[in-house]
Amino acid sequence: MSESTRALSRAGVSIWLDDLSRSRLDSGELRALIASHDVVGVTTNPTIFAGAIGGGIGYGERIAACAARGLDVAATIVELTTADVADACDVFAEVYAESGGRDGRVSIEVEPGLARDTAGTVAQARELWARVDRPNAMIKIPATIEGLEAITETVAAGISVNVTLIFSLERYRQVINAYLTGLERARAAGHDLSGIHSVASFFVSRVDTEIDARLLAVGTADARALTGQSGVANARLAYEVFEQAFTTERARLLLDLGANAQRPLWASTGVKDPSLRDTLYVEELVAPQTVNTMPEATLNAFADHGEVRGETVTSEYLESNQLLNAIDAQGIDYAEVTEKLELEGLQKFEASWDELCGTVARALTA
Repeated sequence: MSESTRALSRAGVSIWLDDLSRSRLDSGELRALIASHDVVGVTTNPTIFAGAIGGGIGYGERIAACAARGLDVAATIVELTTADVADACDVFAEVYAESGGRDGRVSIEVEPGLARDTAGTVAQARELWARVDRPNAMIKIPATIEGLEAITETVAAGISVNVTLIFSLERYRQVINAYLTGLERARAAGHDLSGIHSVASFFVSRVDTEIDARLLAVGTADARALTGQSGVANARLAYEVFEQAFTTERARLLLDLGANAQRPLWASTGVKDPSLRDTLYVEELVAPQTVNTMPEATLNAFADHGEVRGETVTSEYLESNQLLNAIDAQGIDYAEVTEKLELEGLQKFEASWDELCGTVARALTA
């Protein structure tokens, strides 16, 4: 048992692994991480499945069975990914029960090409929810403008949602509103609000990568002094938005009826700048009612030498605001940065999806 991950869990942070593969399931490695690293959930995305299925380990017989049934590429991908997610949900069934549904969650994302298609997103969210058929699944929906109504409709149907690709504070406010509206509609439809859970995946390291490049291009000493800090500051201010949103009268009414707050989830927590501490995006974002989804390298680094210094978010709101204002003063447009990051995030997932489709197509032919 890692003392570092245990301390993080005790501080109110749920540790989710940002990875899943058939080999992790079949080897028992995923189950072992529950005991050794306090892992209480899993997130996936098209890039993760492209790497897992592209690696080939554990998927040969399943793909052959799909080919024998005459399934096309799209149907085969759904078959493989939902089977992995369902089995992972079973691994976390005890965690799910013990946490009252808060954790033990496994997320699966709608096809990236649907990110601008509200109706298509809702339809696939329902399909994936039915195919996985586990109460501890979560359907990931990108936080595009078109995705906001899809979030509302999916939550209104009683389906738990992981909202992904959030970069800006304004979009995060819109995501929370979409979730609350979904809960209101779910209540009107007679759903048990206590069974609906949601997290809002706020991306961290990619903000640093983009803003730091712009600061270095400015080239002054003042600009260079601001590098490596924007991602954490942006996430801390997102937590302030969370605190404000879920203490409003509107939210309190729903919570009093059994609804769950939509927890902030820190995503993109692998450090990309080698000059930064490899556990930075874990140690500096410790706060109650949060989730930190970590790639394996970050999880292992934190388990080995991570430090929990207590809660590291709410006392830093003023400093975080001042930092973003200082970055703005350098001529760096926050809205432009976050819009670019959303577009790039979608493009990366679409490229991974195309890679996954090619891999599966070749395997089906073989």
